[in-house]
Amino acid sequence: MLRIEHLTKKYGDKKAVDDLSLHIRPGEIYGFIGHNGAGKTTTIKSCCGILQYDSGEIYIDGVSVKDSPIECKSKLSYIPDNPDLYEYMSGIQFLNFVADIFKVGAEERKARIRKYGDAFGLTSDLAQQINAYSHGMKQKLAVISALIHEPKLIIMDEPFVGLDPKAAHNLKEIMRDFCNRGGAIFFSTHVLEVAEKLCDKVAIIQGGKLIKSGTMDEVKGDTSLEDVFLELVDNSEDSND
Repeated sequence: MLRIEHLTKKYGDKKAVDDLSLHIRPGEIYGFIGHNGAGKTTTIKSCCGILQYDSGEIYIDGVSVKDSPIECKSKLSYIPDNPDLYEYMSGIQFLNFVADIFKVGAEERKARIRKYGDAFGLTSDLAQQINAYSHGMKQKLAVISALIHEPKLIIMDEPFVGLDPKAAHNLKEIMRDFCNRGGAIFFSTHVLEVAEKLCDKVAIIQGGKLIKSGTMDEVKGDTSLEDVFLELVDNSEDSND
């Protein structure tokens, strides 16, 4: 569903992402882990067609992001770590705007807005202007907007930040159901306990380079994901000294 092949992205002389290759298949929740500045957001934005990259290739459902960016964007949803929404709109206006872009029919959008609005406890607030929303409410609205056209791939950058415990629980259930129906999810997180319990596969990145990837059992073995992450990152930093 998402194939990253030898991705390299530079900012000046610095390689933010250095020869990264990953493959996220249909049905998989794939976690992407690393310290701040490790290259996670740069990778994610490159996959979404937001950032141009220096070399390598990214394919979404077999389609090149470089060659067919609009077609690729029609197949995915992107949830940034700090959603920028049209705050002069109401919540329902924003959701209808997104549904219009993706040509979602009236009955389908109504049912999905109700389903996900209820799941995140936001239905009663959709008539309010977005500028009156808290950060958590904006995050919930962004998640609902990402689900409304039933994409094949969802890419998320720290999706659990700002969510209350119930909303975070419901999001995890929605993510699993989405992948059980053939979708794929690629997301970054600092919450390693969530990643360990939720993800089918995980990749750890440090200094723009992939240092470990595979199924959760392959990566963590008999220990915890947190222990493995700290050990790998410390060893990577020592080798670069």
